[in-house]
Amino acid sequence: AEYDIKNIQWTTCKDFTVQRGQEQIEEYISTWEFHESWLHWTQFLREEDTKYSTRYHYRVCWSTPTRRKPIPRATASVYFIIEVSKIKPATLPVEVFFVLETSRLIHRPGECRFREKWLKDIIENKIILMESL
Repeated sequence: AEYDIKNIQWTTCKDFTVQRGQEQIEEYISTWEFHESWLHWTQFLREEDTKYSTRYHYRVCWSTPTRRKPIPRATASVYFIIEVSKIKPATLPVEVFFVLETSRLIHRPGECRFREKWLKDIIENKIILMESL
């Protein structure tokens, strides 16, 4: 079956702020399909200055608390990087990519479909590891 990969209109390099980046990550996540029991929060981590760009690192932490277990046994993190170019025209949009905490595969908004299973697998693997220790 054909699936429409959703994306948002990312801000331009000249209009970027740390707060705007966090708001846009939230806006992008709202296009993902996941069960309503998932909760998440987004945190700005750090700014990284490179020769040709400035990278802004964010973490989105996911969990599924329940009434019986309001404090989840494990969480899953998705790390976003928003790259603001120093050499491209300032009117171009920022570059955005994200990785899951257990993977080195780089995902780009608009090029891949988010899978709720990725988060479930991370949490299940953490719980298995904790139980084995």
